Amino acid sequence: MAIRMAASSRILSCTVTVPGARSMSSWWKSVEPAAKDPILGVTEAFLADPNPDKVNVGVGAYRDDNGKPVVLECVREAERRISGNMNMEYLPMGGSLKMVEETLKLAYGETSEFINDKRIAAVQSLSGTGACRLFADFQKRFRPDSQIYIPVPTWANHHNIWRDALVPQRTYRYYLPETRGLDFAALMDDVKNAPNGSFFLMHACAHNPTGVDPTEEQWREISNQFKVKGHFAFFDMAYQGFASGDPERDAKSIRIFLDDGHMIGIAQSYAKNMGLYGQRVGCLSVLCEDEKQAMAVKSQLQQLARPMYSNPPVHGALIVSTVLGDSDLKKLWLKEVKVMADRIIGMRAALRENLEKLGSTLSWQHVTDQIGMFCYSGLTPEQVDHMTSEYHIYMTRNGRIRYYLPDA
Repeated sequence: MAIRMAASSRILSCTVTVPGARSMSSWWKSVEPAAKDPILGVTEAFLADPNPDKVNVGVGAYRDDNGKPVVLECVREAERRISGNMNMEYLPMGGSLKMVEETLKLAYGETSEFINDKRIAAVQSLSGTGACRLFADFQKRFRPDSQIYIPVPTWANHHNIWRDALVPQRTYRYYLPETRGLDFAALMDDVKNAPNGSFFLMHACAHNPTGVDPTEEQWREISNQFKVKGHFAFFDMAYQGFASGDPERDAKSIRIFLDDGHMIGIAQSYAKNMGLYGQRVGCLSVLCEDEKQAMAVKSQLQQLARPMYSNPPVHGALIVSTVLGDSDLKKLWLKEVKVMADRIIGMRAALRENLEKLGSTLSWQHVTDQIGMFCYSGLTPEQVDHMTSEYHIYMTRNGRIRYYLPDA
C-alpha cells in the first residue's frame, strides 16, 4: 500500500512537457501598449484634468454655446416618426436602399444621370471611416499593385486605414506653412510626377485638419491634370453642408470631376452635418462605366463587408432616410446645417477680430480664409504644450482648433 502511494505521489509531481506547448500566461506576453490616438488622446488627457476651467478644442464635434452636444430638431422629429414603427431586423449587407439613394443625390446631384443609369455601386458604411476602409480593401483586392497618394497633412486616421488594408502609401504636398494656405504649385507638381493611373485621396471640402480648400478654378486645373495622367480620385466628404452651409456648394469639387468624365469614389458621412456622431451612418460609392460593372463592384463591396461587420446598423440609416426623404424635414435640415456653418464662420471672424484688437502683429487672415469646423492655427507643438500646461486648453499638437464658443 505504501509503495503504491509513493508511486502515485511521484507521478503527480511529475511535469509532462509536450513538444510545442507553451505556458498559458505567455500568449500575449509580446503585446505592448498601443500609441495613443493623437485626437482621442487629447480627450483622455482633458477628462483626467481636474481643473474646472479646462477647455477641449481638439475633438471634431460641434458644440453649443455651453460646450454641450447638439441634437438637430430634424433628427428629433425623425426619431419621433420612426419610434415604435421600426423592427430590429438585419439590413441587407449593402444597407438601407433608401438611405443610400438619398445620399447619392447629395453627392452626385438630385437629377444625376449616373443615378438614373444605375452606374453607381454604393453601400451603406460605418460612417466615413468605414467607407474609407471598405474602399482601401477594395483597392488592395482588385488593384493589388497600386498605391495611394495622401495629402500632407491629412486626418491622421487616413494613414491607419490604408496601412491596415496593406496598401502602400505615398504623399503629395498640400499645405504651405509659410502662408497657412494651399501649396498649389507643389500639389500640381506631385500630381504630374506621380505614375500614370495613381490613386489619390482628396478632401472634397473643409480639408481636415487645415480648413484650406482649392478654389473652383484650382479644382478645375487639378481635374484636368488627373485626366492627363489617368489618375483615380477618391473623395472623402465628411463635411458636406457643414463647410459653407450649402451642400451643393460643398460638392463642387466632385461635380467638376464628374463633368470632366472621371470615374471616382466617394466616402460620405452624417456624423458632422446631421450630428449623428454615434450612429455611424455613412456611404461608400464608386462610379462605374455601366450598370453591369456597377452591379459587379457592389457585390464585391458587400463581400468585403461580410467578414468585417456583416450588416450595418439600422437606426441611424432610418433617421437619415426619414429626414432626406421628407421635403419638410429636408428643408429643416438644410436650415439647421446652415445655422451651424454660419455660426462657425462667425466665430472665425470673432477670433480674428479679437486677436487683432489685442495688438497682435501677426497676420490672422488665415483664420477667416480657412473653412469648416477647424482652424489650423499655426501654433507649434511647443506652444500647444504651453497652452495645455499653463492654461488647461487642450488641442492636438499640430495646432488644430475645433470651433465652439463657450458661454462667457
